[in-house]
Amino acid sequence: MSRRDTQRAKVYAAEEFVRVLFDRAAERGSRAVEFFGTSLTLPPEARFASIDSVQRYVDDVLALPAVRQRWPGAGPLHIRARRGATAAHYELSDGGAVVAVPEAHSRWALRELVILHEIAHHLSAVPPPHGPHFVATFCELAETVMGPEVAHVLRVVYAKEGVR
Repeated sequence: MSRRDTQRAKVYAAEEFVRVLFDRAAERGSRAVEFFGTSLTLPPEARFASIDSVQRYVDDVLALPAVRQRWPGAGPLHIRARRGATAAHYELSDGGAVVAVPEAHSRWALRELVILHEIAHHLSAVPPPHGPHFVATFCELAETVMGPEVAHVLRVVYAKEGVR
């Protein structure tokens, strides 16, 4: 029996806040932000034009030496288009690991923070799906790929939302 995913809503709320922070910085044309009393410069966030470009990004992330060293057992992760526009999701079956990403109706999921979230599911197989192990994995992965500022922002916002 798997443990309940009790902090899923909190994780999603925290990550939505972080995505909005990135969106507002991009809209202003300045990556410098005041974040809970600290001045930070956010890195640019990758946006993707297609499922193929997401697949190339995922392959590149999983091939990074730091990622391979930290998560040596991580196998390939395939990306497929998803019909619905409501969410991206990670699935593991006999056919392997897959991330389904909405492409046709909405491009909201074709962004780096969403894709890193799904890669973190691939690297973190400990239940529950949005539990402490997943949160730590996502923060570490974001730091490795996007930089320490992103990991700091995630950790602070997770803490503010009561995520463990």
